[in-house]
Amino acid sequence: MDLGRLVVAVVLSAAILHSAVVGAENHHVFLDWEVSYAVRSPLGIAKRVIAINGRLPGPLLNLTTNDVAHVNVVNTLDEPFLLTWNGLQLRRNSWNDGVAGTNCAIPPGENWTYVFQAKDEDWYNMDAAAMQELLDGGRGLPPPDGVLINGLGPYGAELAFEAGRTYRLRVSNVGARTSLCFRVQGHKLLLVEAEGAYTAQKHYASLDVHPGQSFSVLVAADQPHRAYYIVVSSLFVGPELYGVGRIRYAGASDQPPSGNAPLDDRSSHNTYNRSMEQAKSIRMNLTAGAARPNPQGSFHYGQINVTRTLLLRNDESVVGGRRRCTVNGVAFANAATPLKLADYFRVAGVFTVVSGWPERRNLTVGTMAIDASYRDFVQIVFENRLPSMQTWHLDGYSFFVAGMGWGKWSPEARSTYNLVDAMYRSTVQVYPMSWTAVLVYLDNEGMWNLRSQNLERRYLGQELYLRVSQGNSEVPDPRDELPMPSNALLCGKAKSLGSWYKSGPRPT
Repeated sequence: MDLGRLVVAVVLSAAILHSAVVGAENHHVFLDWEVSYAVRSPLGIAKRVIAINGRLPGPLLNLTTNDVAHVNVVNTLDEPFLLTWNGLQLRRNSWNDGVAGTNCAIPPGENWTYVFQAKDEDWYNMDAAAMQELLDGGRGLPPPDGVLINGLGPYGAELAFEAGRTYRLRVSNVGARTSLCFRVQGHKLLLVEAEGAYTAQKHYASLDVHPGQSFSVLVAADQPHRAYYIVVSSLFVGPELYGVGRIRYAGASDQPPSGNAPLDDRSSHNTYNRSMEQAKSIRMNLTAGAARPNPQGSFHYGQINVTRTLLLRNDESVVGGRRRCTVNGVAFANAATPLKLADYFRVAGVFTVVSGWPERRNLTVGTMAIDASYRDFVQIVFENRLPSMQTWHLDGYSFFVAGMGWGKWSPEARSTYNLVDAMYRSTVQVYPMSWTAVLVYLDNEGMWNLRSQNLERRYLGQELYLRVSQGNSEVPDPRDELPMPSNALLCGKAKSLGSWYKSGPRPT
């Protein structure tokens, strides 16, 4: 993975709370996004950043279920660019996933249009090139320099409240690697949604949000008319960092909030045990009047037979004289040819199929994919043997977060799973020296990226791909996977094969 892409890529999240059957008539949304460099100084130090239409964070992607988005991305940078869609499942359409294993990057000065249908940050002042030099030299990244709220530094973000109303706040951690704790002075947070799924409604004083995760809370404007602090603090790193914003009630004076931000000493809450207990307390809402995940015709996912278990053990070691982060002993390296194109054109030697289970092998660098059968119900266990937090994201899917525990995972751990109302999400945390087990119904054919949301670890090799197929050589039925887009960019070993797919059938 190229760190230039890693640091500057803009990752957007769209919240879709409902899913429905695709109708004959769908609403089409057409957008033009120009990607360019800009200079921002949220912490007082000028830094070159990537902006979309001049904005950082980028523009809101506001879609309703079954809308078809056409996003024309114009790359005015001096380097190739990819845009991925964290949290959107892109049903039947890994062709538009926007990661290096599925798409060729948009070259400088050119454009490409992503087409997909909607279904159900921490900050470094260090330059991206300097960050890449540190990692390539075998060293880790230092702690971030600060925490931003909506791209703004301390006291820059402000929300307006009207007394008597209730507000939905959607909180997303788009930082590079740091877990965060979110709270609002004097107000309770009613958790109602996480990554597109309704949660059992419960009040929290604060909520942890790990890299790549999102949630929605309802906040009642029921306090005296004045200003209040919004505080986002870093977790599990030292020194503790704070991003501070404000809520101001309509008609309140211009006086700052009372007290001193960050309100109180949260060090007693900065513990892994507390965080895991909070994670286990978040459950799916089984009574909400909305569409729900329905694997194999049954909402009772705990009663479905697991057809396969994948055990993914992350670690860190020196491979070929360089520090690497591995999954089952292999550090991932992107190939010049995206895996999706290599699979479609049957180009040999681009990636290696692995078992999805720790094997006795010498630590190595490679381009790995796990073969998985379409419509299997699979258990994925993430086992973290390191003394630091991990967060994992699976493109194309959401999964049931069935269990978490300390130490090594064993099959007997299933007796501790939540098989009734586990959260259904696409990004999950794995605590130090612990495991997390998820259950996923593989009903979305394609080549899907499974990656660490800690961007340092991803750059150093902690990712792989899941190739979900029906296991035959036939072109997939469009009801299961959409055809290759006619405007697909070709690169690597697939570049010379463009005339084959433009003229009709793929090579045999």
